Amino acid sequence: MIIQICVGSSCHLKGSEKLVELFQKAIEEHKLDNDITLAGSFCTGQCNRVGVTITVNDDVYTGITPETFESFFNDKVMPALVKERAEFNGMSNS
Repeated sequence: MIIQICVGSSCHLKGSEKLVELFQKAIEEHKLDNDITLAGSFCTGQCNRVGVTITVNDDVYTGITPETFESFFNDKVMPALVKERAEFNGMSNS
């Protein structure tokens, strides 16, 4: 899984640096180092008045803040990772 955090000027001012730290901590806590690639990206053109734009594989999410990070990680990232693993395991068993 590839997670890209926008670090363009608007998202930087809205806390992208803090979100990078939160992702790094969550990845370490859940032992997902081999499953998730964390990357920065410049403006995706999805600027929002609140929060940071994050892309999980091909899905773009806007308005993510440090306060909403935990629910975002649990509701969007973890289910997508489980689905990705299931698809990979299904392909590898064929």
